Amino acid sequence: MKTVLITGCSSGYGLETARHFHSRGWMVIATMRSPREGLFPASDRIRILPLDVTSSESIAAAIAAAGPLDVLVNNAGIGVVGAFEATPMPHVRKVFETNTFGVMAMTQAAIPQMRARRSGVIVNVTSSVTLAPMPLAAAYTASKQAIEGFTGSLGHELGAFGVRVKLVEPGYAPTTRFSANTDIAVDELIPHDYADFARPIFAEFASPALTTSERDVAEAVWLAANDTSSRLHYPAGPDAVALAQVA
Repeated sequence: MKTVLITGCSSGYGLETARHFHSRGWMVIATMRSPREGLFPASDRIRILPLDVTSSESIAAAIAAAGPLDVLVNNAGIGVVGAFEATPMPHVRKVFETNTFGVMAMTQAAIPQMRARRSGVIVNVTSSVTLAPMPLAAAYTASKQAIEGFTGSLGHELGAFGVRVKLVEPGYAPTTRFSANTDIAVDELIPHDYADFARPIFAEFASPALTTSERDVAEAVWLAANDTSSRLHYPAGPDAVALAQVA
């Protein structure tokens, strides 16, 4: 039986991805900052572990408790929408701590066991903002673009040891808790001078032509984890696929 550890499983993409792997017979290590019951059916193939990807101690404890991993899915992340000018630098750093350094730290912690076994897959979940420039998402985009470059380079390093590294790029999902982990309201990040610029953008966010579902992302992660080819990018959702085709 194969084992997958997924970060950020309390809701959204992570929760759906954990359920997806479980439904296909995998052992699932579902991690989240504050574990809670009732998210999954009773099963001896699901373990819920506490994990804060911004804490080295928490990462070490989770990796040790999880045991041998066939797949690591770095899904945990936080969003920020607003004018970069109005976004406090401490908050920008907070976004990078989770979306960028958290992914790197989890990956670094999982590499030794995969390298030693000369097998394993690391799937990093980024965003379709890496496929085309998006307004009012400069800090968020930067945090995800860093992981795109990191993943591509790392794939060359780890390929020599039989370890595959993949990127899943979800599109826009209005139903996900995109900015739930932020402590700044969107209104605070749209100064008066930006109001006219932001108004049509938020109107488009409210009625997008194409959207991505949690299921789309779970299926893309599943494909990436099980694809033995050298493919790196896996856009998830019809809007992300459309962007990837013209990128």
